[in-house]
Amino acid sequence: MSVARRIRSAIAAAGVCLLLAACQQVPMLPGLKPYRMNIQQGNVVTQDMVAKLKPGMTRQQVRFVMGTPPIADTFHQDRWDYVYYLNKGGKVVEHRRIVLLFDGDTLKRIEGDVVPLAAADASQTGNAPGATQPTQGSSAEAKSGDSGNAEEKGFFGRILESIGL
Repeated sequence: MSVARRIRSAIAAAGVCLLLAACQQVPMLPGLKPYRMNIQQGNVVTQDMVAKLKPGMTRQQVRFVMGTPPIADTFHQDRWDYVYYLNKGGKVVEHRRIVLLFDGDTLKRIEGDVVPLAAADASQTGNAPGATQPTQGSSAEAKSGDSGNAEEKGFFGRILESIGL
């Protein structure tokens, strides 16, 4: 192999290494971020749906109101878990969890972040057994049952806003 050929091979190898190293950190323009898709998972649980639940309802009545539970544990057949979260732009915006406990075929107790309004009012005074208040991790939308229709402004929306349109 000639010296010129070795030099060309070394330059080509250095060029490939340089290109691969450059791919590790991509420079971003200020204010320009990659698009992150909104991800919604689980059953949507609203305050209205939970308000319709009453102890003593049958499993079929609860399924009609809440929908089929996404988590059905074969070891705990008397427990239905409903979990919902909304991930906007890579951050969890809403997170709700509700657990329905049955005694045989009838609804016995409701636990979780979203509770019936009467139980939530009574739990503030400490009179409702088994009722829990929303956790600090849940958002204001999750507490009120409002899904929050306000959208974040995109790149062009921020540009138009900065020039006053």
